[in-house]
Order: sequence, then structure tokens, then C-alpha cells
Amino acid sequence: MKSSSHQTLAGSPSAKPDVASLNRRQFLTRAAAGAGAAALWSSLGTRSWAATAASASDAPEVADLNFGMIALTDCSPIVIAHEKGLFKKYGINSTVTKGANWAAIRDNLSSGSIQATHMLIGMPLASSMGLLGAPKKPMVIPWILNRNGQAISLKAEWKGKVGADPKALKPLVDQAKKLGEPLTFAVTFPPGTHAMWMRYYLAAGGINPGGPNGEGGDVTLIVVPPAQMVANLKIGKMDGFCVGEPWNARVISDGTGFTSVTTQDIWKDHPEKVCAFTEEFVAKNPKTVKAVLKALHEASVWLDVMENRPEQCDLVSKATYINCDPKTILGRLQGKLDYGDGRKVDDHHYMHFSKRNCNYPQAKYAKWFLSQYRRWGMVTGAPDYEGVAKRVMRADIYEEAMKEIGYAHGGADHTPETLFDGATFNPADPEAFAKGFAVKSLKG
Repeated sequence: MKSSSHQTLAGSPSAKPDVASLNRRQFLTRAAAGAGAAALWSSLGTRSWAATAASASDAPEVADLNFGMIALTDCSPIVIAHEKGLFKKYGINSTVTKGANWAAIRDNLSSGSIQATHMLIGMPLASSMGLLGAPKKPMVIPWILNRNGQAISLKAEWKGKVGADPKALKPLVDQAKKLGEPLTFAVTFPPGTHAMWMRYYLAAGGINPGGPNGEGGDVTLIVVPPAQMVANLKIGKMDGFCVGEPWNARVISDGTGFTSVTTQDIWKDHPEKVCAFTEEFVAKNPKTVKAVLKALHEASVWLDVMENRPEQCDLVSKATYINCDPKTILGRLQGKLDYGDGRKVDDHHYMHFSKRNCNYPQAKYAKWFLSQYRRWGMVTGAPDYEGVAKRVMRADIYEEAMKEIGYAHGGADHTPETLFDGATFNPADPEAFAKGFAVKSLKG
């Protein structure tokens, strides 16, 4: 109704409705057309005109957005922005829809049934490149949701035999392979973060996870949705898995497994989930995307106040989202880490959502994942590290949105990263990193 009313006023100069009946925006539109912008500026004053113009120009192109998420605690910024009205504050009418698995999330974003989503950082890269059977659909990352907070869990019978060192797995792997019954490890999505952490962990122990489809590997890798990890470990379908919380904590509380390493043990403050959009949506709706980022910023800052973590757990553990006991996820979110095999530590690199320049979409992170795709034969020859990173990691959008709300971020970071096996990733030469490992499955 507003739209057609506005069209009638603009398209019918002879119409003379009572000015008192017009809302402010209609009055400004009509007055500007009839009297000219200069006269209106003079009559209203600079401040009133500027404020009204800014308000109109900042409005999201699309107000109704459906956000996708998977039942993992790192969906929290999206859930909190929704539950606490932060999306609404920036003009977004949000709906949050839980996906069955990562492939479904990807397909729903591609089709437009969701417009933004909680996603593994590797997924927009893989979709933009058309890797591992993914339909080629350019996607972008203007926001990193969190760092840290995933883990590799192993079956309970290995307690005391395998701790934090994957080299202890090697004899078990070799024995099973010799018997023709290779050990099985689960990940959540072939080019996703959990798959890369699992592959990196195994290879650090001298175990070859194989090529993109497991060819030439010492073990079998399977894909299992996060929420089904615990049940499959319990019935013996797998020997270990990599996933986010609450599922690692759940196997400990259930007595079916323990944590070998957290992913922050592998790489301190590594990137994990992102808020992703299709490139097409971003091109058509830049103000909408920036509104989402502004809301996520407020949610993320709130999440990193430790006193808010109990409330976070109460909200995200609802059946609509993760569907678990809040106590299951609280401990690890507070840095109280029980590995389930007697090791207990105060973890200073627990999952965080805002601090330490968490949200900046660093190009070097895309390059690291591309180096691992190269290492495991998911691409043939050296990928276009610079080009793909620039296209997918949209720091320009992030910087614009943060500038508009006056937030001083930490900027681009090009410093090298050293992982738990002592290997150092230099973002200036990702190809050397990919080719520099003893255990690899290069193609081309």
C-alpha cells in the first residue's frame, strides 16, 4: 500500500492532498519534486535533510531474510542476532531455519530458499570453484562467525592408548589396514573445515587419509551430519570423528568416546564458520548484507562477554536450534575443557566470536584451505590462490559495514601461521606449503 500511495503522489502532480495527512517521507518526496531540493534544504535545515536522506539510503533492499544454520554452537551469532532483535534493529525481518546437513544448506543458499547462512569456511570456496561435485555457484564470505571450538573425538576403547599425538594411532591404523578392515573416521563435508582438520591430524601422525575420494588412503573417510556423529560412534560405525560442539562433549557425557585434540590444539585461533551469501545476492543487495553484518557485530560482541555464556547456551540449545541440554555446551564455551580421558585444562583458546579481529574475512585463510585442497588432490595443479581469495573473502564489504557503525577492526593480516606439527604456513607462498609435506596426494 505504501508503494502504490507513493506512486500516486509522485505520478499525479495535480493531486493536492492535505500536507498534514502525509507521512514524513511522502512529504519530503512531494516537496522535493514540487519546490526543488534547494528550497526544501532551506526550509528544513541541513540536519533534518541529511538525517532523512541517510535514513532512506541506508534501508536494506530486502527486509525479509531466511538464515540457514546447522545444529552446532557456532551458529550462535545468527541465533543471538535473531533472538535479541538485532537483525530487526537494522531493518531485517529474520527467520532462522535449521538444515539437515551441509549439502542441504549449500543447495538451499544456491536456490535462494535461504539468503544467508551459517557455513563451513571451505564451502563457499568449493562452490565458487565447483569442487568435489559441488554445483558451481559463486559464494562470498564477508564475515567470519567464530574461531576455534571444534574437536577430534575417538572411541572410548582407545583411552590411555591414544592421547593428543596422532602418531599413537599409526600402529592401530596399520594393523586394521593389514587385516583388510581399515579404520573409519567421519567428517561433515568433504572440502569443509572438519575434513581438513581430520586430514591434517591424521597426516601429522604419518597416516595418509587419501585423495579426494579416499583413494590411496590408509583409512576410510565418511561423511556424516553433525547431529548423527554420536549415534554412529556408539553403534561402531566409525572409530572417530571431527565436528563442532556439542557433539564432542556429548560422547564424553555418554561414555562412548573422548577428545584426542581440539582444533585449537591443531591451530590456535583458526577460522571456522562464516556467514555466507551468494555472489549474486550480494551484488543486488549490498545494503541488506551490510545490515546483516552490523547485527552480527553486536551479537558477537555480546557473545564474547563471558557472563553472557550461560544465557547463550539457554538460547541456542532450544529444540529449534541445537536441541540439547544447555549444560552440555556451557563448559567448553567457558574454556573448561575435559578431554574425557583424565586430561582437564583451562582452555584460553575456547570458541570466540568477536575478539582478536575474529570477524575480518582474511584472504590468507582462503589460501590456507586452497593449499589443503591442493595437497589432497581436490584440485589439479596450483589453484588461483590470489584470485579465488579476493573473490570469495569480501573484506571490502566488511570494512564498509564496520566503518558505518564506527567500529575499528584490526585490518588485513598477512602474518604466517604455525600449526601443531611445526609446519608454518606463509600466505605469500601457499603452493610451497601444499607441496612441502611428506604425506600428500597431489594431482598435476
